[in-house]
Amino acid sequence: MSLAIISLKDTAVYQKLNLVLSNVNLDIQAGEFVYLIGRVGSGKTSLLKTIYGELPIKEGEAYVAGYDLRKLKNNDISFLRRKIGMVFQDFQLLPDRNVYDNLAFVLSATGWKDKIKIKNKIFEVLERVSFQFKEDKFPHQLSGGEQQRVVIARALLNDPEIILADEPTGNLDPDTSEELMQLLQSISKNGRAIFMATHNYEMIRKFPSRTLKCENGILNAVEPDKNYFDFEKVMGL
Repeated sequence: MSLAIISLKDTAVYQKLNLVLSNVNLDIQAGEFVYLIGRVGSGKTSLLKTIYGELPIKEGEAYVAGYDLRKLKNNDISFLRRKIGMVFQDFQLLPDRNVYDNLAFVLSATGWKDKIKIKNKIFEVLERVSFQFKEDKFPHQLSGGEQQRVVIARALLNDPEIILADEPTGNLDPDTSEELMQLLQSISKNGRAIFMATHNYEMIRKFPSRTLKCENGILNAVEPDKNYFDFEKVMGL
């Protein structure tokens, strides 16, 4: 088996001085799709922020995309984050810029200067998320599902090795959620690791994959039965 793209060993996750998760052991391979579940406040977002380099490592080991998070320096964080694409529930698109300029802003902020290369990259990622020909639209002109496609396109701009998705279907209707899940699954099959925090258990049932659960300060694997009637009971939620 290849080296894990995310590898945590006996890692403690803190929010400031508060211990949120202890003894976290986690390996995610390139191209693997992994769900992260748990109640609100159980540590899901804190774990994603730790992987993203926003919360420091105080105990244990943590390697992400070739970086040792224990030794991460401030000037390393931007390079680490170019290898990580982030997808949020609330989109976080710039409301006063159209789709093209939202994506161009990210490329410029991460060091892209050639306008032709920027244009080509933007059209490439929009095609990958099936959102061609709408680059002139502003966020308020788009549905929730369309905005989330733009967010996924934004996450793909710097060809990340990992996508961290925090409740990406949380504001979407069931049909749109399923379309987005199909898109994320296809991205995973093309070699990117996807680690997705979610409360959308119907999507886990439709698109089963390895599932981890934050509970009582611990991260554990769970084995959901997609055919079980009371799915949330099986998941212990």
